[in-house]
Amino acid sequence: MSAVEQFTPQALFLSERAVAKVKSLIAEEANDDLKLRVFVTGGGCSGFSYGFTFDELVADDDTVIETEGVVALLDSMSYQYLVGAEVDYQEGLEGSRFVAINPNADTTCGCGSSFSV
Repeated sequence: MSAVEQFTPQALFLSERAVAKVKSLIAEEANDDLKLRVFVTGGGCSGFSYGFTFDELVADDDTVIETEGVVALLDSMSYQYLVGAEVDYQEGLEGSRFVAINPNADTTCGCGSSFSV
């Protein structure tokens, strides 16, 4: 194994709750081709916002992460902001949602849906 291979960080982690929720949503849709797309867009009160959607297509520049049979996609622009982050699924007073726990974020907003680097 080369030094580069030893120190290449995991692109993205999916928590057990996120994996379970994605599996549940895919089963509801009855479409095994669905993949969780995780992305970053400009906006939000801290500069960038997290996005989560389902996609059937894998783009040429996507990083593909598979966890317990669940496939997550990360586009090349979002990769730099999310490398090493964990996607979790939370249920609470603010509702049910996917969230990113991002070690690259310098600051986050109060609700945790936007960040800056």
